[in-house]
Amino acid sequence: MNATPRPGYLQAADLYGDLEPETPARWRAIFPGLTVAVLATMAAAFVADHYHAPLTLMALLIGLALNFLGQDDRMGPGLGFASRTLLRWGIVLVGARVTVGQIVGLGPMTLLAVVVILLATLATGIIVARMLGLSGAFGTLAGGSVAICGASAALALATTLGEKRAGQAQLALVLVGISAASATAMFFYPLIAHQIGLSDAQAGLMLGASIHDVAQALGAGYSYSETAGQIATIVKLTRVALLAPVLALIAAFYPAADGKKARLSVPWFVTGFFVVAILNSLMPVPPMIGHGAERIATACLACAVAATGIRAPMNALLGTGMRPLVVIILASLVALAASLAAALLLF
Repeated sequence: MNATPRPGYLQAADLYGDLEPETPARWRAIFPGLTVAVLATMAAAFVADHYHAPLTLMALLIGLALNFLGQDDRMGPGLGFASRTLLRWGIVLVGARVTVGQIVGLGPMTLLAVVVILLATLATGIIVARMLGLSGAFGTLAGGSVAICGASAALALATTLGEKRAGQAQLALVLVGISAASATAMFFYPLIAHQIGLSDAQAGLMLGASIHDVAQALGAGYSYSETAGQIATIVKLTRVALLAPVLALIAAFYPAADGKKARLSVPWFVTGFFVVAILNSLMPVPPMIGHGAERIATACLACAVAATGIRAPMNALLGTGMRPLVVIILASLVALAASLAAALLLF
């Protein structure tokens, strides 16, 4: 036999014809793509730190700039690991930002208002998407991202919906739109609150219930006042906590591959989110561990975003037109209007 040994496989004397070539170890398959995603995340962190830009947006833009690397088959396993496994663990660790006491401290009426605003925003995304000829799954992805916690929710929702319903191109487009909308909201919403003359409590509720990403919501709140920042933090983290039940309902609502409706099951990363939040509520967590968990969660989510940008099929992304962005804009306006109405009625 003159078979040529293939690179990367262990060759051995096969006397009886029953030995198979040894496949590369899983970590060797993951290493190239994961390394690229990590380096892109580090570059995004450097830019975000030096120019005070949103980390998620920088990770996405750098990922899109490296999109040509996604065509290399060797990158696939590592980029898939970053955009799925790291994402899920990041969602689990997001629970370290939330406590049950923070949610209860809002009071029943404020908590009810947050839930109503979330549902109204999510419904707006679905309705507008269908009116524009887009799928209900895309409306769920875009509307849910606006309603809950921006890019983190977009990644979690895309994971729950699956790539057949929410592909990489759609996810990348939502991430771009959400990042731009959140940055715009962080700048303009406090100005609107000042212009209307909202109190600190009213502004905190409005900003926490309407701005997309966590960092931007907190930044806008504390730019208004210390009290507004505290209220915005609790309201925003309450929206983050609602991510888990929303994911469970979406998993039950959308049919499975065989056409049957899935049973009401909670993905493991959603369960982990709840467990971490409860532990954070019941046990005194040392600040070092709490901050460490938050940093790891931020790093995992940013790496998942960068990998998503690298994997996104650019031709499909550029061919979507303005309709998907209209869904995000209208859902954002509904969230702003509903949050302002709630703030005026409750405080």
